[in-house]
Amino acid sequence: MAQFNDWCFSVDEQVGNHFRRVMTGQAASIPIGIQATAAIVPAHYASEEQVARALARLGKPEAAALIEGKLPTTKAIRSGDLGEIYATEWIDGHSGGYRAPIKRLRWKDHRNMAMRGDDVIGIFQDPQTQRLHFLKTEAKSRVALTAQVLNEARAGLDKSDGLPSAHALSFISARLLELNQLPLADAIDDALLKHGISSQNVRHLLFTFSGNAPDALLTASLQAYPGPINQWGVGLRVEGHAAFIGAVYDRVVSDANNA
Repeated sequence: MAQFNDWCFSVDEQVGNHFRRVMTGQAASIPIGIQATAAIVPAHYASEEQVARALARLGKPEAAALIEGKLPTTKAIRSGDLGEIYATEWIDGHSGGYRAPIKRLRWKDHRNMAMRGDDVIGIFQDPQTQRLHFLKTEAKSRVALTAQVLNEARAGLDKSDGLPSAHALSFISARLLELNQLPLADAIDDALLKHGISSQNVRHLLFTFSGNAPDALLTASLQAYPGPINQWGVGLRVEGHAAFIGAVYDRVVSDANNA
């Protein structure tokens, strides 16, 4: 987990019927944030089994090269990837029951290309009915967050009538089949092909990672939403955003070579 509570101060606020959380990295705890983040980044690009197999078969330098070869090298893609990683980690650890069933970045076409489709989809399965509830997520990472960036995120969330796209859910189902997670794959297929998905079973998450304060921007975005789907706005602010990202990826490479 990204251990947000160990290095961030959080403030929650209700915005009408919607929810906003702002997490601010504390200057004295930034090294903790870099360490905690670097510890979870490799698993978003390669499975633990793949790395362990490379380590056992080929040795430490080759396993480190495998990890490093999957990491993006451009600042823009690193920023976007880390925003998605943080959104995934927040869903898994702080959303109250939703889980991101796959780590999408493992299936990137190229390390310096962004993933297409819905950024992240969290899923909660009702233990009584076995029906699925979805957390459709757009993640944005910017040195300076702007209203225009949030408008772009809103446009993404509103696609497909605000529902998770059939393409994104089919992608998740196919990956779960490959991972032998058959019950959840079947439940996704049932939602797509048998039951259908209602807006009542969908929530939106707008997740931002920025160097400037997202409070007012997130509040304005939530207040402006006119639709029926419950909204969450979560912002992570880290001063020195670009330097922080660089330090995280440098630490990932260093840790891989010294494991």
